[in-house]
Amino acid sequence: MESGKLEAVEHEYERHGTQAIIANFEVATGQVISPTVGDTRTEEDFVKHIVATVKTEPQGQWIFICDQLNTHKAATLAQAIAQLCGIEEDLGVKGKSGILHNMISRATFLQDENHRVRFVYTPKHCSWLNQVEIWFSILSRRLLKRGNFKSTEELKQRILSFIDFFNNTLAKPFRWTYIGKPLMI
Repeated sequence: MESGKLEAVEHEYERHGTQAIIANFEVATGQVISPTVGDTRTEEDFVKHIVATVKTEPQGQWIFICDQLNTHKAATLAQAIAQLCGIEEDLGVKGKSGILHNMISRATFLQDENHRVRFVYTPKHCSWLNQVEIWFSILSRRLLKRGNFKSTEELKQRILSFIDFFNNTLAKPFRWTYIGKPLMI
């Protein structure tokens, strides 16, 4: 590497694949809880992650802050939340009726403040409002950038080890310092 030139990648570089991470950032402690690291980030993966997270404190109150991704408003998620909250009413049929009818009706159900497990959705193009995105940036800069991993399993283990390290040594609530002043150009 030289100043002013692009970083070069060795010609022997071999990509071994990727891993998808679904994580929860507990804003009160600054810790990452119940991370899921796997090959995919599907609707099914997200629902399993949420259910596993809630099972860590089965009777607790949970508020999940998410972006507008369609998997965060899935019919299977609404069904899982209804089950976790003990809601026995008919949810309807996806694409036809009731709570499951469409993403808007499902999002309304998932945001219901009367549920002990509920979701809050950040506005579109406002990922900076979701503190887990700040943590993902830390993960990227401290572990993934210029990382060299021999397999997806090694990558997964290194991510989980980093989370343990972060939680034990670096975790603290983020202090946002922006006070609402307009930016000067």
